[in-house]
Amino acid sequence: MSEDNEKLFTLATLQAEQREWVRRNFGERPSWHPLLGAVEELGELSHAHLKNEQGIRGTPEEHRAAKIDAVADVVIYLADYCSAEGIDMQRAVDQTWREVRQRDWKAHPITGGPSSDYE
Repeated sequence: MSEDNEKLFTLATLQAEQREWVRRNFGERPSWHPLLGAVEELGELSHAHLKNEQGIRGTPEEHRAAKIDAVADVVIYLADYCSAEGIDMQRAVDQTWREVRQRDWKAHPITGGPSSDYE
C-alpha cells in the first residue's frame, strides 16, 4: 500500500486541513467567497462534460482530467464553505447519506419511501 493510502482521508480531515490552509493564505473572509468558488467549479465541470459530449476543444482524456479536477475543486470549496458556516461536513454528509440511501425511487416513485433493504 502506498504512503498516500495508509491513512484514510475523510471529509473531516479535508475540512480541518483546508480550514488551516485558508486561514494561513487568506485570513477571514465571507462564506460567499467559497460558495461562489464552488459554483464556478461546477461551471467548469459542466463545460468539460459538454465539450466532451460534443467532441470538441480537447481529447476525451483532457476532458476527463478537467472533470476530475473540477469535482475535486468543488469538494474543496464546499469544505471551505462548511468551515465558514460552522457546518461539520463529515457529519452533514454522513447524516444525509443515511437518509438518502434508504430511498427507493423504483419501488416508491412518488415519495421515494424507504427501501426495506436498509431497514
